[in-house]
Amino acid sequence: MKANKILISGASVAGPALAYWLNRYGFEVTIVERAPGIRPGGYAVDFRGPAIQVLEQMGLIDAIRKHETRAGKITIVNKNNKKLASMPDAFTSGELEIMRGDLAGVFYEATKNDTEYLFDNSITALQEDSDGVDVSFSNGETRRFDLVVGADGLHSNVRALTFGEESRFMHHLNIYFAIFSTPNFMNLKEMAGLYYGTLGKRVGVFSAREDTEARASFYFASPKLDYNYRDLAQQKEMIRSRFSAEQWQVPQLLKLMDEAPDFYFDSVSQIRMDRWSKGRVVLLGDAGYCASPMSGMGTSMAVVGAYILAGELQASAGDHLIAFKNYETKMRPLTTACQKLAEGAEWFVPQTRFKLWMSRKIWKILPHTPWKNMMIEMPLKAANAIVLPSYEQTGALADTVC
Repeated sequence: MKANKILISGASVAGPALAYWLNRYGFEVTIVERAPGIRPGGYAVDFRGPAIQVLEQMGLIDAIRKHETRAGKITIVNKNNKKLASMPDAFTSGELEIMRGDLAGVFYEATKNDTEYLFDNSITALQEDSDGVDVSFSNGETRRFDLVVGADGLHSNVRALTFGEESRFMHHLNIYFAIFSTPNFMNLKEMAGLYYGTLGKRVGVFSAREDTEARASFYFASPKLDYNYRDLAQQKEMIRSRFSAEQWQVPQLLKLMDEAPDFYFDSVSQIRMDRWSKGRVVLLGDAGYCASPMSGMGTSMAVVGAYILAGELQASAGDHLIAFKNYETKMRPLTTACQKLAEGAEWFVPQTRFKLWMSRKIWKILPHTPWKNMMIEMPLKAANAIVLPSYEQTGALADTVC
């Protein structure tokens, strides 16, 4: 008996992307999501290289381009809003950029008719045997699946249940960040953005949705903190306590933070694992190989990973042992290259006065030097660390799986 009935944990990006391909190959797919629905808001996410090819093969590229945004020129300012340096949009935007919430909406619309979605629910236990996995849910129900996929992010519940405590796999980059929506009270135009930095801190405001909104971001340097990553009130207080004495637009942004419908806070961290599968359970996206927001490649990796994982399951006629092995072998070069992009994250939030001074000097001269092309090309080079396999004509389609 081969795997045909698959449970995916996580309905953000990686999970629905995988569901799309599994549906196309004839698998029976269920997605469980802790939130009551698709989560709105979030930061802009980029696509480069092979990830664009995957979106084109999904037939969703036009739907995504309807929501396309692109960060304009980013200006670094002082407390009086005086320009210190600027960066062209190519430094921060990929070949295609969209707000994370909009992307999740596109993927949900493309999968909702063929996928069973279980919102406001989560996995509480996994019991595997030779024929499948018995899954217990927070609503008290128990169901049986052939395979379970953890596509549930940095703090993956499936990873914890299957592989153990996240501290074994999380590599903290000594930065925390928050992001949330605000009115465009600074009247930023053409999707432009501003950064204001002090020692160990950085605050940004970026125009969004054709200048009708803005996104605020707060970064601060810190060793690992002990906090509840589901307690939004505690997280907001952490931001407020660290930034309450700062100048520029910070006081206004702290007031708007409490009104934001989509506040998000987390560490800037990577997940590093020797393997992403165990038995009938496999990890996808940030759950298995988060490269951190500093890489700018998390969404591309999730989309490419979904394509390859589904393709390998189809090519192996649902033999998960073969599929998982091939998925890890083909994805590993991409994830390694993308995680390397986050090296040097401390220069984004300098913790010494020398590094703060030096970072401002670097950003001031970089756009006028030959090195600027290297900064633009590095993410694209990492994205192209993988050549997409072709699956449609290989192996037996899943509708032949028993």
